[in-house]
Amino acid sequence: MRQLTSEKTSHPVLIFWIVAGWVGFFLLPWYGVEEFFSFEWLIDGYPFDEDYAPAGFLIAQGEKLWLAPMVLALLAPLLALGKRKIDPIYAKVLILAGAWGFGWLILQGFAIGIRGWNFEWAKALFGDLGDRQFGMGYGALICASAFLFLFTQGIAARGAINGDVFVVSAIGGVIVIVTAFVFFPIAKMLTAAFITDDGGYSGSVFLSKFFDDRLWGLGCLSGSRCGAAWNSLFLAVLVGVVTTVLGLIFALVVTRSGFRYKRALRALTVLPIITPPFVIGLALILLFGLSGTVTVFFADVFGVQPTRWLYGLPGILIAQTLAFTPIAFLVLIGVVEGVSPSMEEAAQTLRASKWQVFKTVSLPLMRPGLANAFLLGFIESMADFGNPLVLGGNFDVLSTEIFFAIVGAQYDQGKAAVLAMVLLCFTLGAFYAQRFWLGKKSYTTVSGKGDSGVHPHMPRALSMPVLALAMIWAGFTAIVYAMIFYGSVVELWGVNNTLTLKHYVTAFSFRLEEGGIRWSGAAWDSFWTTLKIAGIAAPLTAIVGLITAYLLTRQSFAGKNAFEFGTMLSFAIPGTVIGVSYILAFNVPPIEITGTGIILVVSFIFRNMPVGVRAGIASMSQLDKSLDESSLTLGANSWQTFRRVILPLLRPAILAALVYSFVRAMTAISAVIFLVSAEYDMATSYIIGRVENNDYGLAIAYSTTLIFVMLSVVALMQVIVGRTEIGRRMTQSRTNV
Repeated sequence: MRQLTSEKTSHPVLIFWIVAGWVGFFLLPWYGVEEFFSFEWLIDGYPFDEDYAPAGFLIAQGEKLWLAPMVLALLAPLLALGKRKIDPIYAKVLILAGAWGFGWLILQGFAIGIRGWNFEWAKALFGDLGDRQFGMGYGALICASAFLFLFTQGIAARGAINGDVFVVSAIGGVIVIVTAFVFFPIAKMLTAAFITDDGGYSGSVFLSKFFDDRLWGLGCLSGSRCGAAWNSLFLAVLVGVVTTVLGLIFALVVTRSGFRYKRALRALTVLPIITPPFVIGLALILLFGLSGTVTVFFADVFGVQPTRWLYGLPGILIAQTLAFTPIAFLVLIGVVEGVSPSMEEAAQTLRASKWQVFKTVSLPLMRPGLANAFLLGFIESMADFGNPLVLGGNFDVLSTEIFFAIVGAQYDQGKAAVLAMVLLCFTLGAFYAQRFWLGKKSYTTVSGKGDSGVHPHMPRALSMPVLALAMIWAGFTAIVYAMIFYGSVVELWGVNNTLTLKHYVTAFSFRLEEGGIRWSGAAWDSFWTTLKIAGIAAPLTAIVGLITAYLLTRQSFAGKNAFEFGTMLSFAIPGTVIGVSYILAFNVPPIEITGTGIILVVSFIFRNMPVGVRAGIASMSQLDKSLDESSLTLGANSWQTFRRVILPLLRPAILAALVYSFVRAMTAISAVIFLVSAEYDMATSYIIGRVENNDYGLAIAYSTTLIFVMLSVVALMQVIVGRTEIGRRMTQSRTNV
């Protein structure tokens, strides 16, 4: 009996968060330090220097006394240590302590800024503060986390979601970070749509910008220009359909055919996703522009006048299809591999032909992947501004209009906000159309039962056109990348084609000295910074995305639809708007991270998280919930079930999240333009600087180097993550080899 009582009153997770809260409050710097990723503050005046002091030391010195009420929230959870979880006092103490501590931390953070009170009414009510504070640091971050998870433990103890601490804590954690880094900055940006010239708010200002003819004009019906909204919608639908079809084609070739060169085809398919988009645009111009190689060749052969057909809808469609097909492929390959072979074999046993099996069994089970691939292609097209900027011509789209509204001479944040709202409405429309198409049908194919089936090859009537289309598109991609590589080893692309390696030497030269290697190339600083930021952001993006997908597919809770909407919101907003909104939101306390590497990591996590979420949802839709139930029945908790049962079956989704988040962090442009600093200069901003200086050779050489680096990292991720093994398919593939 003593042992039973001891087990029920021992709370290791609770103890961990109590200790974490005290460590954050009394041992770590409360406010942000300049070098967040280094620990120079340990030898630079810590803990007595006000810039590096923990909250406890500040209070002891009579400074920042508004932090003192949080001590009560740190002491209160000690009362719960001797209580059982079923004791009502246990839940009440943790809920009150967590809510008080977290609420007070946020309240004082927004109320007091770098000039004292942030609100005039507070200054009038309490008088001049005579003090200031900066953004949160290590201590505040750890303390806020402790208060949050003490609160969620209290909620779980009251019986929420069957008292599952892991699930309740995961929901609480995702809600808080999505609110802080998605809703808050976007809300800060969108309020600009109602701001008048004198700083007030007016609905008429919003309406005048919303009903602008340049946005909704239907001049295209009479032969003139169409509004940017209709152009964007038409383009996004085209890109979504084409990229989904091509992604499915490549996924089928890789998984359902006897094609010998699958690995080479798979690598070639992923190439565009690891390329800065304007580089693809430049390659297309070199091939199909007014003086392009292909254009001039056909003009000479057929005796016709070269035209600018590439600029506008055709050029953007080709470039975006090249850039975004890999996203569809990465989502769909996991879904195609996840279809249970036994179901297909059962249909064949009933004398169905290969075509009937594919049409009535395999393809319907791929619907979640097809829907998610279309949605991601649609959203990516809507948010992309690099390709329309290079190839758009007179074809106006929302993303470029937003870009020019922000960085142009007009600097109209209100117009940019209105355009962003329209773009968001289109994206949400696609999101709900996807949900309607999927409906409430079950797409489960993997259960706890043994599966010894082998995927059949595609029917011949399908395999021939699929292979033909795959080869044509792969050949076109190879030509584009051959032109990119060629441009990096010539003196001046398109003018002086003398072969040279001087661009690589200028960017990446180094020499050996007594003290070690001296990285003397002009591009090394931005290269190492980019590699570090992307390496930190990628696993965090995958973790947040897959946990979110687990919650959306495996749990039921109030506000689930709003929860899913929040996870997709950042992906629907153009990176340009994300960059500006982050500057507006995080340039002042309580989260003051502008100009640091943290803001780059955070922007990449929440910009790319939806890919991990959608890939995870598509894959988890095929896993029978009986797997979870069996694990829980055998005594495992939700965390152990997620880690040991679900995650091993999600290797394609994990790989998709890791690859996509890493390469997008390496090649992102729109948000990076606004968020880089002198200390944290990213590769893409450096490349753009070279392009602006007409140093195209160096820019292309740098881009080519990034391509090879990312290919190596992607291959390494593939080895580390591995692949899902279901039944005999791995055995068969090894035998075929």
